Amino acid sequence: MPATTLAPYPEAAAVEDGRLLIGGCDAVALAREVGTPAYVVAEDDLRARARDFLAALRTHHDGPGEVLFASKAFPCTAVLRVFAEEGLGCDVASGGELHLALRAGFAPERIYLHGNAKSEAELRMAVEAGVGWIVLDNADDIAKLGRVLPAGARRRVLLRVTPGVEAETHAAILTGHAASKFGFEPERAAEVARAGWDHLDVQGFHFHIGSQLFDLEPYREAVAALAPLPDMPVYSLGGGMAVPYSADDRAPGPEASVAAMAEAAREVLGDGKRLVIEPGRSLVANAGVTLYTVQSVKQRAGGPRIVAVDGGMSDNLRPMLYDAVYDVRAADRMEERGEPATVVGKHCESGDVLVREAPLPEVEAGDVLVTPVTGAYGHAMANNYNGVPRPPVVFCSAGVARVVVRRETYEELHARDV
Repeated sequence: MPATTLAPYPEAAAVEDGRLLIGGCDAVALAREVGTPAYVVAEDDLRARARDFLAALRTHHDGPGEVLFASKAFPCTAVLRVFAEEGLGCDVASGGELHLALRAGFAPERIYLHGNAKSEAELRMAVEAGVGWIVLDNADDIAKLGRVLPAGARRRVLLRVTPGVEAETHAAILTGHAASKFGFEPERAAEVARAGWDHLDVQGFHFHIGSQLFDLEPYREAVAALAPLPDMPVYSLGGGMAVPYSADDRAPGPEASVAAMAEAAREVLGDGKRLVIEPGRSLVANAGVTLYTVQSVKQRAGGPRIVAVDGGMSDNLRPMLYDAVYDVRAADRMEERGEPATVVGKHCESGDVLVREAPLPEVEAGDVLVTPVTGAYGHAMANNYNGVPRPPVVFCSAGVARVVVRRETYEELHARDV
């Protein structure tokens, strides 16, 4: 059977004779080689998404602009290095993410430091590194930044604004509503912008209204909320563009998302503004899959099969945190579907469920399963619950697989003991 592409898997994925290939690498053979669970990433997809966003911004915006990778989605040196090579800037929200971005090769002036609870140490680190932009979230940021700056120095900053927009997404990833923990209220942001600080060079405003947004109208509402504020040269419109988690999802994609954001900015804010957009999930999610090995199968009377794998909430917390829905397939029988099965993890929690009642062929211990769309927030949220070592990250391209993050060892579980 000829190779066929398979949404919502990576564009560089294919099925040949029922077997999944990622970047030309056989998924089952890869699972046997590097072990499971494993995060497998189509490197070419990362580069393609970066180029898509850059091209969309050039096409739809007539002034200066910048695309940043919101690194919280996949804070991995190799991933960051790809985006630095492709000409993106970087959004970091902690000292650790800043350290990774610098290590990966981002020029400091292309880095934006975010966060609602920045420590004085993190602000000092950013200043000493020469980070290009600091996004102030609150009055304490202003005071702390003043204490770490050299005498007489002024710092280029943006002000994060809470636009009071309710977007349609899970409550845990909704960030632009009036009760959000992030940002200044618009009236307060206007006061800060006009205050004439000795140590602040306020260049513009930033907002982020949430994640996994299919509807583009909230972006327009958020831009409109900035209209009464002082006119500024720079506007950072955040990210949050949705990605498809199933073949039925219809996400807008980079072209439509950037077009809508740029049009709203042009209509409300005027021409020639410097626009900054910060995609995270939409750059990486569909580039990645996770491979698992089946450990046991149970058939409960009157219920679905329970298929237990060697991972779970230690490598993918999203089903537990957000009720996120994933597809699952047998990696050597991708077109085969069967009776509903619930795929569970190995952890001592009844809530450790990766996929609920998905059609899955008959599988047994030793079979390899795959869940797609795990390039975002899998590696980022990986943890050691039940003493499980964190999985490796494997890049695949042109039939060559390379481990870019090795699997954690048992010895590393106690490496910080004193």
